[in-house]
Amino acid sequence: MSNAVKSRKGWLVGLAALVLAGAGAAWYGLAPRDPMAAGVVECRAAQAKTASLKPLARGEVAAVGVSNAPKPPPVIAFTGPEGQPMSLSDFKGKTVLVNLWATWCIPCREEMPALDKLQTELGGPDFQVVAINVDTRNREKPKAWLQENGIRNLAYHADPEGKLLQVLQKSGHVVGLPTTFVVDASGCEIALLKGPAEWASPDAITFMKTALGRS
Repeated sequence: MSNAVKSRKGWLVGLAALVLAGAGAAWYGLAPRDPMAAGVVECRAAQAKTASLKPLARGEVAAVGVSNAPKPPPVIAFTGPEGQPMSLSDFKGKTVLVNLWATWCIPCREEMPALDKLQTELGGPDFQVVAINVDTRNREKPKAWLQENGIRNLAYHADPEGKLLQVLQKSGHVVGLPTTFVVDASGCEIALLKGPAEWASPDAITFMKTALGRS
């Protein structure tokens, strides 16, 4: 084989390698980022808030676990007061206390009046208690129970299909009911409680006011 042919062959191989490399670079540049990884980075700013919350997890809210590394909460879907599809992204810009409850759960029922009072005292443009009912049988029973027990200030959210619980069980958020977690205004999960708490107590009010930056 002549030197000219060898040179041309080498040039073609090199050109092909450059084309492949360029295509790979282009694909890498266009490939979407892992949204969870990006969210974890964005949530680092919430660490200052969680640092201020840690010493306030005491008394009636001593069992609340304040996150060492705030991150986006699991992606969950549920229905709103009018039966419309909703997700936590609908509350972006507002701190929310998400509570999962059921009428067959005695601690859940005992906790609801306190959650109602918490919403009454702190609810507004920057905060909402998002209580999500997970009954899957009689869909009218939870609404009736709320009315019968004087729960007037909580908007009704539900997951009658039971899908939300499956997601949160896989993520490790739920081992039983009630389960509560706090998501700040930037959409970062900052605290988690597996079990009940007295959410209308002075300890809880102080904790949530600090989470809201009202303290």
